[in-house]
Amino acid sequence: MALDIFIPYWGDANFMKQAVDSVLAQSNGDWRLTVVDDAYPGDEVRRYVEAMEDPRISYLRKETNQGITENFRTCVSLATQDVLVVMGCDDLLLPNYVDVVLRAHAAFPQAWIIQPGVQVIDETGEAAAPLADIVKQHLVKPRGSGARLVSGEALAVSLLHGDWLYWPSLAFRRDRIRNYDFRDGFPVIQDLALVMDMILGGAELLIEPETCFKYRRHTNSASSAKLVDGSRFTGERDYFEVAERLCAAKGWHKATRAARLRLTSRAHAVLYVPNALRQGVAGPLGTLLRHALGR
Repeated sequence: MALDIFIPYWGDANFMKQAVDSVLAQSNGDWRLTVVDDAYPGDEVRRYVEAMEDPRISYLRKETNQGITENFRTCVSLATQDVLVVMGCDDLLLPNYVDVVLRAHAAFPQAWIIQPGVQVIDETGEAAAPLADIVKQHLVKPRGSGARLVSGEALAVSLLHGDWLYWPSLAFRRDRIRNYDFRDGFPVIQDLALVMDMILGGAELLIEPETCFKYRRHTNSASSAKLVDGSRFTGERDYFEVAERLCAAKGWHKATRAARLRLTSRAHAVLYVPNALRQGVAGPLGTLLRHALGR
């Protein structure tokens, strides 16, 4: 069984090349890579991928730009293997990623989702430790050691307090993720929305501690840009209202309360208030304050 790896592409060609190279560097060659180009200007990536002439690699270019949500849908629809990952076009696999994921799937076939160990890096590829990651990994993430399964309301509560998952590193059982769809209207938080829908549907998630993925955080990302102007928090608030209703309908009272409080999301907004004050822009400042105060 091969691992289906998808890279939805839009952005920096050099980062994209590094992502492809990290797949080629896998110690376990049992993988299939599909690059889905969302009509990004130019053909640099196409030429780079096709020049490899590797039968395990496919390149698909869309005629028009459809956006990240639709590109994620395309990736999932193209999967043919039992396990798939939709990695970021600026992230990197460590050489052991395929081994770790396939081994974890074999040991815990009941897991719908696998979260392997992740190292956060910055624009230059150096190790980074942003405050948000420290809080989520040490205060919000379910505690324990070794490979462990988590599920149900306890998992939902932890994620609604703070999304400690790294979407591009997650591996999914194809037969399970295909029963769910990405929600329209949440381009920045669509990953949490999908995972929450799966958890509400009975998903078990495996936490595999072995580090095998490098997740890049940098100021030029779409999510980072939306943090500065405050629009990300508007989208988060809208989603948490949806999550509150879903958890209430499920009878998960603790999760309902966690969605209503959205504590780390509100605390995160507070961090950007000083920057908005320095810029003297009323719009972003008002958005940040409303979110931080829970209004």
